[in-house]
Amino acid sequence: QVVLVESGGGSVQPGGSLRLSCVASGNIVNTYAMGWYRQAPGKQREFVAGITSGGITDYADFVKGRFTISRDNDKNTVVLQMNSLKPEDTAVYYCSAGPAPGIPRSSWGQGTQVTVSS
Repeated sequence: QVVLVESGGGSVQPGGSLRLSCVASGNIVNTYAMGWYRQAPGKQREFVAGITSGGITDYADFVKGRFTISRDNDKNTVVLQMNSLKPEDTAVYYCSAGPAPGIPRSSWGQGTQVTVSS
Protein backbone atom coordinates (compact mmCIF):
# COMPACT_ATOMS: atom_id res chain seq x y z
CA GLN A 1 0.00 0.00 0.00
CA VAL A 2 1.27 3.42 -0.95
CA VAL A 3 1.64 5.87 1.91
CA LEU A 4 2.10 9.55 1.16
CA VAL A 5 2.92 12.14 3.80
CA GLU A 6 2.52 15.84 3.04
CA SER A 7 4.21 18.65 4.93
CA GLY A 8 5.28 22.26 4.59
CA GLY A 9 1.98 24.06 4.92
CA GLY A 10 1.46 27.13 7.04
CA SER A 11 0.07 30.64 7.18
CA VAL A 12 1.43 33.36 4.93
CA GLN A 13 0.42 36.79 3.73
CA PRO A 14 -0.70 37.38 0.15
CA GLY A 15 2.30 37.41 -2.13
CA GLY A 16 4.24 35.05 0.09
CA SER A 17 5.71 31.64 -0.66
CA LEU A 18 5.53 28.13 0.71
CA ARG A 19 7.24 24.89 -0.23
CA LEU A 20 5.23 21.70 0.17
CA SER A 21 6.78 18.26 0.28
CA CYS A 22 5.27 14.84 -0.26
CA VAL A 23 7.29 11.84 0.85
CA ALA A 24 6.22 8.50 -0.58
CA SER A 25 6.72 5.04 0.81
CA GLY A 26 8.46 2.70 -1.55
CA ASN A 27 9.87 3.44 -4.94
CA ILE A 28 6.87 5.05 -6.58
CA VAL A 29 7.91 8.63 -7.32
CA ASN A 30 9.88 7.59 -10.40
CA THR A 31 7.31 4.96 -11.40
CA TYR A 32 3.98 6.75 -11.31
CA ALA A 33 2.74 10.20 -12.11
CA MET A 34 2.53 12.33 -8.99
CA GLY A 35 0.08 15.12 -8.43
CA TRP A 36 -0.86 17.82 -5.98
CA TYR A 37 -4.50 18.51 -5.26
CA ARG A 38 -6.31 20.86 -2.92
CA GLN A 39 -9.61 21.15 -1.18
CA ALA A 40 -10.98 24.39 0.18
CA PRO A 41 -13.82 24.47 2.72
CA GLY A 42 -17.13 23.73 1.07
CA LYS A 43 -15.52 22.89 -2.27
CA GLN A 44 -14.56 19.74 -4.09
CA ARG A 45 -10.98 18.57 -4.26
CA GLU A 46 -9.26 19.89 -7.40
CA PHE A 47 -6.12 19.22 -9.35
CA VAL A 48 -3.29 21.72 -8.86
CA ALA A 49 -0.15 20.32 -10.50
CA GLY A 50 1.30 17.04 -11.65
CA ILE A 51 4.48 15.47 -12.94
CA THR A 52 4.87 12.27 -14.95
CA SER A 53 7.52 9.65 -14.35
CA GLY A 54 9.25 11.12 -17.39
CA GLY A 55 9.32 14.60 -15.88
CA ILE A 56 6.53 16.22 -17.90
CA THR A 57 4.64 18.72 -15.83
CA ASP A 58 1.06 19.93 -15.94
CA TYR A 59 -0.61 22.76 -14.05
CA ALA A 60 -4.10 24.01 -13.43
CA ASP A 61 -4.61 27.37 -15.11
CA PHE A 62 -5.08 29.15 -11.80
CA VAL A 63 -1.51 28.32 -10.65
CA LYS A 64 0.43 28.58 -13.91
CA GLY A 65 3.39 30.88 -13.53
CA ARG A 66 3.17 30.81 -9.72
CA PHE A 67 3.60 27.16 -8.69
CA THR A 68 6.32 24.71 -9.70
CA ILE A 69 6.25 20.96 -9.19
CA SER A 70 9.40 18.87 -9.07
CA ARG A 71 10.49 15.51 -7.81
CA ASP A 72 13.54 13.90 -6.25
CA ASN A 73 13.58 10.23 -7.14
CA ASP A 74 16.39 9.38 -4.73
CA LYS A 75 14.38 10.78 -1.83
CA ASN A 76 10.98 9.54 -3.07
CA THR A 77 9.79 13.13 -2.70
CA VAL A 78 7.62 15.46 -4.74
CA VAL A 79 7.84 19.17 -4.05
CA LEU A 80 5.39 21.97 -4.82
CA GLN A 81 6.97 25.41 -4.72
CA MET A 82 4.22 27.99 -4.35
CA ASN A 83 4.98 31.66 -4.99
CA SER A 84 2.80 34.76 -5.22
CA LEU A 85 0.19 33.13 -3.04
CA LYS A 86 -3.33 34.48 -3.04
CA PRO A 87 -6.13 34.19 -0.47
CA GLU A 88 -7.96 31.87 -2.85
CA ASP A 89 -5.07 29.41 -2.58
CA THR A 90 -6.18 28.70 0.98
CA ALA A 91 -6.95 24.97 1.20
CA VAL A 92 -5.73 21.63 2.43
CA TYR A 93 -3.18 20.32 -0.05
CA TYR A 94 -2.79 16.62 -0.80
CA CYS A 95 -0.55 14.56 -3.02
CA SER A 96 -1.41 11.38 -4.85
CA ALA A 97 0.10 8.87 -7.24
CA GLY A 98 -1.61 7.67 -10.37
CA PRO A 99 -1.28 6.72 -14.03
CA ALA A 100 -1.19 10.35 -15.14
CA PRO A 101 -1.32 13.85 -13.66
CA GLY A 102 -4.85 14.65 -12.64
CA ILE A 103 -5.77 10.99 -12.14
CA PRO A 104 -5.25 10.19 -8.46
CA ARG A 105 -5.31 6.53 -7.52
CA SER A 106 -3.53 6.26 -4.19
CA SER A 107 -5.24 6.75 -0.85
CA TRP A 108 -5.36 10.30 0.42
CA GLY A 109 -3.08 11.27 3.29
CA GLN A 110 -3.78 13.82 5.98
CA GLY A 111 -2.82 16.72 3.75
CA THR A 112 -1.19 19.95 4.78
CA GLN A 113 -3.06 23.19 5.49
CA VAL A 114 -2.16 26.32 3.55
CA THR A 115 -3.69 29.60 4.71
CA VAL A 116 -3.13 32.84 2.85
CA SER A 117 -4.42 35.85 4.70
CA SER A 118 -3.44 39.37 5.59
